[in-house]
Amino acid sequence: MCGIVGYIGQRNTKKVILQGLQTLEYRGYDSSGMALISKGEIIVEKKVGRIQNLIDSVEGKDLSSEIGIGHTRWATHGVPSDTNSHPHYSMDKSVAVVHNGIIENYQSLKKDLEEKGFIFSSETDTEVISQLIQDMYDGNILNTVKKALKKIKGSYAIGVLHKDHPDELICAREHSPLVIGIGENENFIASDVSALLEYTKEVYYLEDGDIALLKKGEIEIFDKANNLVHRERKHIEWTLEQATKGGFPHFMLKEIFEQPQVIEDTFNKRVLNGRADFSDVLTFEDIKKINKIYIIACGTAYHAGLQGQFALQKIAKLDSSTDIASEFRYSDPFIDENTLVIFVSQSGETSDTLAALKEAKRKKAMTIAITNVVGSTISREADKVIYTLAGPEIAVASTKAYITQITIFYLLALYIAEIKNTISKEKYLEYISEIKNMSEKIDSILKNSNEIKNIANLLKNKKNGFYIGRGLDYKIAVEGSLKIKEVSYIHTEAFASGELKHGTIALIEKDTPVVVIATQQELIEKSISNIKEVKARGANIITVGFNNEKNLEEVSDNFIGIPKCNDLFSGFLSIIPLQLLAYYTSIAKGIDVDKPRNLAKSVTVE
Repeated sequence: MCGIVGYIGQRNTKKVILQGLQTLEYRGYDSSGMALISKGEIIVEKKVGRIQNLIDSVEGKDLSSEIGIGHTRWATHGVPSDTNSHPHYSMDKSVAVVHNGIIENYQSLKKDLEEKGFIFSSETDTEVISQLIQDMYDGNILNTVKKALKKIKGSYAIGVLHKDHPDELICAREHSPLVIGIGENENFIASDVSALLEYTKEVYYLEDGDIALLKKGEIEIFDKANNLVHRERKHIEWTLEQATKGGFPHFMLKEIFEQPQVIEDTFNKRVLNGRADFSDVLTFEDIKKINKIYIIACGTAYHAGLQGQFALQKIAKLDSSTDIASEFRYSDPFIDENTLVIFVSQSGETSDTLAALKEAKRKKAMTIAITNVVGSTISREADKVIYTLAGPEIAVASTKAYITQITIFYLLALYIAEIKNTISKEKYLEYISEIKNMSEKIDSILKNSNEIKNIANLLKNKKNGFYIGRGLDYKIAVEGSLKIKEVSYIHTEAFASGELKHGTIALIEKDTPVVVIATQQELIEKSISNIKEVKARGANIITVGFNNEKNLEEVSDNFIGIPKCNDLFSGFLSIIPLQLLAYYTSIAKGIDVDKPRNLAKSVTVE
């Protein structure tokens, strides 16, 4: 995610900010910037590209200051550019703001401000905050920020400067992390504790709704009810290397645990007033024209596409198919101007996917890119783009990017279904609620992962295994199988359960691990029969199913329960134990889980 650093004290503020931003480089970003109050004015410096560009731009400049804020940006609103980089001024340059998160109602706020004569200089949602603070300023910057935040809907971690208050640094959070570092006659803010460890290991973690006022020797924190509160002071034991992983031992585990938040971020971006909204991508007229959808991708993104196909067919009732990008353009697909082709790529630079995109455009198809990287090649080449909000994904094995891709697909299916009138109002609201509740349910799985760690210890010495499932469960099985191959080097294959007796069952022998995904209610009895078939030949059964499925649990050697949901959406949940199983198996084998052999994060060659 984006990074925030702020400081008030008597050190070289420019140096503190720049060093803090460099510490946050691991998070990924496309631009950086800083704002300092110097000689009664706010000086903003910001540059697209690497932090070194910012360092070079301020080299030799007299920026003496005792207060400042800095930011590394991962673009969501507006392409990466100097102008769209943070911090953002108010129109009169009295206010500067850095912001992580998404302001959901920024368009309506911007319209109101423009009607008052405010002129905006960027494409970002963040600029609304600085302009709003200028508009509402009453001489007290803390009270003004409190009033402004009451008008804002969405997620945010912010740092605020006002030129008339050079001894006050304001910060606040709502659904986006922010920590206060405690010093001697100095204080700090950061989105990640790693940016603070050079200066202090004593911190306060802000809670949702908190607003804080920092002075050199004073910190006041107010909760959402405007009560002055005392948050627990924490001492950080982490090393800097550990801290960049948020206290997790590896990026892969950190990113698995970030999935509740990225689903929530994606949901909040695309669900407005209780309705899925992709009107910026597909109009009513576009949808009326579509007679066929192809989903094209590679690897994990392809597996997300399999779920996308499932959602579009089951919910939107649209003829859909998924193809591997490297095969698609050689198969001479039948597509025309009434065909929608969706291309999925975390990096937006996947060579095979880009080649397939060019083929689809040559045949006049409508094209949409689903990607995690603003300004990537695929986002520029496609007719329209949908950005996932996974933030930077460092581990080679994708987890949180995958979960945001399937979130997009299900919401897109609901958007199309409502326009095509293929879903009842009651079902629509039920399905929206199912997706909204996924963050909480995934969090409950993550909090009970020790049993998965124990199962991984049983797998670490195995050479081969199988993943099986029926219907949607099979689509999860292929991703689960890929995960464990990627990071543990155990050879596994995924099969539709009904295919076992058509040849594969010949490979089952004593103690062969078979991972079964069984969440589709109308297929449970058939799944139990498949389990008995392989168990009779000596297989060791690891089953993922809904909690309290006693019949499944009884026929399994190890059973991993997940919270109950409508089984159309079970893939959001059943993949989590499989990601954890792959992670813990890799760790048990002593493998570098973040950088598995022979693999790259982005495949940019065919």
